[in-house]
This record gives sequence, C-alpha cells and structure tokens, in this order.
Amino acid sequence: MNERWAIEATEGGGARLAALGDDGLPLGGVHEEADLVAAVRARPGAARWVWRSSADIYPRLLAAGVRVERCYDIEDAELLLLGHEGRHGEPRSAAAAWARLHHRPVPPDPPARAAEPGAQSSLFEPHGATNVPFDALLEVYADQQRRHERAEHPDRMRLLTASQSAGMLVAAEMRRAGLPWRADVHRALLETLLGERYASGSPRTGGGGEPRRLAELTEQVSAAFGRRVRPDLPADVVKAFGEAGLRLKSTRRWELAELDHPAVEPLIEYKKLYRIWTAHGWSWLQDWVREGRFRPEYTPGGTVSGRWTTNGGGALQIPKVIRQAVVADEGWRLVVADADQMEPRVLAAISRDPGLMEVAGHDGDLYTSLSDRAFSGDRDHAKLALLGAIYGQTSGDGLKNLAALRRRFPLAVAYVDDAARAGQEGRLVRTWLGRTSPPATGAGETEEAGMPQEPDAQLGGPGGEFTYGYASSDARARGRFTRNFVVQGSAADWALLMLAALRRAIASAGLRAELVFFQHDEVIVHCPADEAATVTRAIREAGELAGRLTFGDTPVRFPFTTAVVERYSDAK
Repeated sequence: MNERWAIEATEGGGARLAALGDDGLPLGGVHEEADLVAAVRARPGAARWVWRSSADIYPRLLAAGVRVERCYDIEDAELLLLGHEGRHGEPRSAAAAWARLHHRPVPPDPPARAAEPGAQSSLFEPHGATNVPFDALLEVYADQQRRHERAEHPDRMRLLTASQSAGMLVAAEMRRAGLPWRADVHRALLETLLGERYASGSPRTGGGGEPRRLAELTEQVSAAFGRRVRPDLPADVVKAFGEAGLRLKSTRRWELAELDHPAVEPLIEYKKLYRIWTAHGWSWLQDWVREGRFRPEYTPGGTVSGRWTTNGGGALQIPKVIRQAVVADEGWRLVVADADQMEPRVLAAISRDPGLMEVAGHDGDLYTSLSDRAFSGDRDHAKLALLGAIYGQTSGDGLKNLAALRRRFPLAVAYVDDAARAGQEGRLVRTWLGRTSPPATGAGETEEAGMPQEPDAQLGGPGGEFTYGYASSDARARGRFTRNFVVQGSAADWALLMLAALRRAIASAGLRAELVFFQHDEVIVHCPADEAATVTRAIREAGELAGRLTFGDTPVRFPFTTAVVERYSDAK
C-alpha cells in the first residue's frame, strides 16, 4: 500500500483520495468512497495523509476513534512557505495558492471565526471562495514540494512544515481529550475570592452585578479618593490620581505599586480579582467546561514567532489560583513538565558558540553554571546578561553585563547582534528551521510576537519577564524584535518536534496517557498513576530527540523539570 495519500471530504460524509509519489504527483486515478472514516481505516499503511486543512478532517476522524500517524496540512504549509518567500500577509488558502500558481486573481482568506465552546469545527469556516477541486489541490501540493527545494535550507524547511502539521494533529487531539477540570472546585474558588456572585449594589457602587468583593474594593478605592471612581476604567483611575497630584501613565500594577496613596492597595487587589471574574469567572465556567473537561481550540504557530495561541477560552493564561480546579481523574495523575532555561539553550544550539554549548550541555541550572564562568558566581547577573542579550537590553547595567557575556561567549552574542542589525536594516531573519520574520509594519502599527503584555516585572530585575514589539518607524524596536525572533522562533521549532516525538512515544507504548495541555515551554500529560514514570521518561527523551532533530549534533541538552501531581497548582 502506498505510504502517501491525498484526501478531501465530500458532501454526505464521503471522501476523494489519490495515491501520491515522492514528487507529490498522483500515481494513479482518483478514488471516490462513500465514507471518509472508512476510507482512512481501510488504509492503515498510509504513513502520511495530505489534506487541505487538519481542522477540516481530523476532528471527524477523532470523533470516530481514528488516529493518524502523520499528515501534511497544505494551508499551514502555504503560510510558512509564503513567509519564507517574503510574502507575509498574502492569502494562505488552497484556493489562493492555486490562483497564484495560475496567475489568476487571488481570493482573500475568509475571516477567522470566534471559537464555539465545545465545538470541533474548523478555525476557518468552509467557504465557497476557498474551496478548490481535488485536482487543483493536488497541483498546489506538488508545487509546494518544488518550493521546498528552493528554500534556503530545503531539508530544514521540509522539517518545519512537517512539524507544523504534526502540531495540528496534537492540537486536535488535545482539544478532543480536554484538560481535566473540576467545576465544583472552580465555583468554590470564585466564591472564596469574589464573594457572592451578584452584589445587591448601592448608590455608591451603582450595582451592576459585580461580585460582593469587587463592590467592596470599589467602595474602598472611591473612599480613598473622596469621590466615586470606577476601578475598571483606567482613564477614570488616571484622572483620580492626577487630581490627587500623582502623575500616572497607565494603571499597570508595577506603576501603581510605586505610588504612595491609600487607593493603591485596594486598586491592585481589584485589578487582580476583576481579571479573574471577567476571564475565568462563572460565565467562563458555564461556557467552556463540559463533562469535566476544558476544551480550548489551539492554534499552533498562532504568533509570528511560532508560539501557540488559542481561539477563545484563555487557555494559555490560566491564573495560578484557578489552576487548583485542574484536577486529575480518580486514579490518574497530571505529569507537568517545564523545559529548563529553554531559550538560552536554544541560543547555544543555533549560535554554535563552544563555550555556551558546554554550559548548556548539562542538566543542571544553566544560570549557575554561567555565573561560575563569567560573573564571579553571581547567578542573578548571569541570568540578566543572557536574557538581556536575547531580549535586547543594551543600556545601563545591561550594557555592562552584555560586555562580560560577549568576552566569554562571542559567537552567541554575535548571533543575536546580527539578527538585530538585520531587523534595523529592514531585512528578514529566519528561525533555525526557516520560519521567517514578517517585514516591518506600517507606521504606527505594532506586531506582537506572543510575549506577555503585562509582565510581573520590568527588565532589570531577577525573574523579570519581557515585552516587545516593533514598528517600521522605530528601527531599534524592530532590531529588538528580530534579535529575539531568531531565538524564540527556534525554540518554537524545537517545541513542535518535542510534541511530535512525545505524541508518537505515547502511542507506540500503547499507553492510556493523553497530551492535554501545552504552552511555550510547558506540557501536561494526563495519565493513569501507574504510567506516570513511563510518561516522565518519555517527556525527557522527547526533549532530547527534538534537540537532535532540530539543531543537529550538538552537546546542548534540553532537560525538563517534571512534577507528578493530582492538581495543576501543586506543580508550581
């Protein structure tokens, strides 16, 4: 039986199929079959399924209990190939790709739809303008194989599109499995944090249905200012502080914390609880949790750097306190694994800096090892120096730290410096496998790449997180973006291959374990308690295999810190 089959769904639940050769061209005629699921089941030897979009077909197969080993997602590959060719933003549908191939008018992609809680449908609804005949789909696939050959590094580009397609399978399977979620625990947490669901209101609070605790904090904030203030309206808060003689640019937590005013403490508490109420409150619970599972719609490579996003549900921003509601089934466990210092290790691998590869060639704390070599044992300075090099802090103490880093690890610093210079000059940069940065945006526009928008600390303190963006009107900002893009994007390349390897290991071992969650450098597997040790070992091995597949033969290690817990909150 041929190893590669193209398939499309037809009306009434049927399928159209064709066997493909290595060049992507059909080997014979087209098969028409009445049942898509039966057509796939009848070909267990198919090593790879080629289809327009995983989101169209794979959820149907999963619902019928059919799992495929590999796929090739034509529209996801088109997105990556367009980016590599410097054509970011052009329509990525199969119909658009076929139109470009034949020099015809290119139809726009349909608008992204809002996710429907519990639904298993595609991110893009089927749309007449994006559907193409099966023979046109095969033409697009064959052309994509030729375009891979024209890439800067063809083998890496093929690996990138293959891993992105694998990520689409993982995303669909995680949505199908769902993250275990105890609604009763969640409700109890909300009542403890927020009080009764609806406050009765008063002339001062205005009612409005806020939980009791938020109404109380509103009273405290207003009392501190001596007039009615809406804590949920940043402009109102900034104005109130201005009237009190305190200048405030925004209501971010770290800016508020620097002020000496009795409204600060209740205001910070209000902001924290208000976010929980609006993002993961009772309405969220009703909309998103069904039969003990939270099933978000994941989008692999949803940011320009390759990081994942979700279409609704806020799965990648679950507050720590709410994680108490993520509870394993009885007799099961959550294996929660965090990649240790992933981005510095990735920098070592892509820069091929001998010294940094040696530092990253051990499972121990990378920053401690770095500090022993270049920072007189000061771990905090070592961490700030390395993260400053990646994220672009090149002034003040950051400049001094960077100079020390450059003396010891010149190739590593030169790698990100070169990427920054390329960005400043308006050139494109690529991840190790070939994901390509977008061009500079128009004046006034900003392109974010998935970093937190309200970090716990500004760059400059140990443990701080970072934000960044870029615009064409600010060459230095774009340089900071491309500096980080080559590292963060290459980390996303590694993560896709890690997930693919872990998925395969779980299936090959015949485990009941299920991948149920992933974000950036963290993965969660839900498994019977007696499989936890096997899963922990599989995660570790998947990380190392992904390192070899992504970056080749280097001494760099990619270890995980793993916890086997009953509640997600117990892993931190």
